[in-house]
Amino acid sequence: MLLEMIVVLWVCLFSLLYFFPKRKSLNGCWNATAVSRILVVVAHPDDECMFFGPALLKWLKSGFYVSLLCLSSGNYYHLGDVRKKELVDSCSELGIPATRVTIIEHRDLPDDPAVEWNKDVLSSLILKHIETNDINVVVTFDEGGVSAHTNHVALYRSLRSLHSAGKLPEGCCVLTLETINILRKYISFFDLPLSWLHSEEIFFALTLKEYIKVKNAMKCHKSQLLWFRHLYLLFSRYMFINTLHLMPREDGIVCCRENVS
Repeated sequence: MLLEMIVVLWVCLFSLLYFFPKRKSLNGCWNATAVSRILVVVAHPDDECMFFGPALLKWLKSGFYVSLLCLSSGNYYHLGDVRKKELVDSCSELGIPATRVTIIEHRDLPDDPAVEWNKDVLSSLILKHIETNDINVVVTFDEGGVSAHTNHVALYRSLRSLHSAGKLPEGCCVLTLETINILRKYISFFDLPLSWLHSEEIFFALTLKEYIKVKNAMKCHKSQLLWFRHLYLLFSRYMFINTLHLMPREDGIVCCRENVS
C-alpha cells in the first residue's frame, strides 16, 4: 500500500513538473530574436546522444537550426572510420542531417583521456566553425565534463577562454551541460524532481517516446554498445533530463535567454 502511494505521488509530481516547466528570470537574459542557429560541440561520437539528447530533441522539435561539431573521430581503439559513420547515423535518427554534422581529425586532438588537448588549436577550430556558420548559441560540457573526461573538459576550457576574452561573435551565447554527482547521475528519471528544483536556467525532460528516440540514436553506435553501455541507457539521468547554464563573461555580462528553453 505504501509503495503504491509513493508511485502515485511520484507520477503526479512528474506530470506537474513536465507540463508546468519552471522558468526563472535571469535579469534580461536571452533576447527573443537572438536565437536561431545552435551548435552543439562534443569531443567524441556518441557524446551527442549519451549526454545532450534531451536538449537536442527539444530544440529540433521547436524548429531551431541545430548542428553538431565533433572534435575527434573517436579513434582510441582504431575505429575512427566506423565511428564517424555511426555519428552521422545517430544524428540522422535524432533529426540532424549529415550536412550539419562536422567531424574534425587533428593530430593535436587525439581521442585519449591521457592527452591534454592543445587549447589554442581547439579554440581556433571552434571559433572558425562558429564564424563560418553564423552560430549564435554554442552548447558544450561544463567544467566537470559530465564524466570528468579530459577531452570533455578541454572543450569547456576552450570556450570559456573564447567567451571571457570576448572573441566570440557579438551576441553569441554559450550554454554548458550541468555535471551532477554520481548518485543522481544513475537514478534515471527519478532525478526529475531534484533537477527541476535545482535548475535555475534551462531544463529539459523527455517523454517515454522521446527517450526511445534518443535510445535508438545511441544504438547506431554499435561499436560502443558494450554491456555497461546498455546499463547506461537504462539508468543514466542524461538519457531523460538535461539542465544547462549560461556562461557569463568575466565582466559579468551574459547574453539573452528567451527562446532556447
